[in-house]
Amino acid sequence: MTDIIDEKYFVELAAADPATLCREGRCSYIPALGQFAVFIWGDRFLVDPVRKQIDRQVAAGPAPHQYFDVFVIYYLLRAKDAVLRGEWISEKDLPGGPIFFRGPHQIPTDQITKRYNNDLQGFKSCCEKLGGSPLAMADAAFYFSITPDIPVAVLYWQGDEDFPAEAKLLYDRSMTELLPLDIVFALAVGVCSKIGGPF
Repeated sequence: MTDIIDEKYFVELAAADPATLCREGRCSYIPALGQFAVFIWGDRFLVDPVRKQIDRQVAAGPAPHQYFDVFVIYYLLRAKDAVLRGEWISEKDLPGGPIFFRGPHQIPTDQITKRYNNDLQGFKSCCEKLGGSPLAMADAAFYFSITPDIPVAVLYWQGDEDFPAEAKLLYDRSMTELLPLDIVFALAVGVCSKIGGPF
């Protein structure tokens, strides 16, 4: 079992109706294997509720942090169909966000700044390879369709002699109704580890 995932999610998945979960192509079910297959951010995830395991087939770049698996199984089970609002917000704009996203739940954007330092072109190249679409924000910014209804933007500022390089994640305002804070954190850790990892 993937130790980081609460076993209750696999139990819930084993009892779920595949036709309901796979509505509108959200995922597919492989009866012979008893597995759900879902494409998220270009990678294929095979979720096995009996073996309590998630296998990844990574298309590009490094595999995201194991926390991302928590987002994957939650998305399969409980994510609502969302209507995008077209307005970017930070994690601190989410209800309860200012208290939750600090200490152990601080978004690890330092992985991105440590990876690129002031290599703006390197950051841009990575984001393009991962399917990012450019945004006119910061020194460079891209948004990624993690799923069709969950975009995440990554902003990057170069540092200078007075201020270090900085990175930030933004979410569509629909996130206020879509995912609980711990799942947003799992998503964010996955984004930071994939962009901040060796390509």
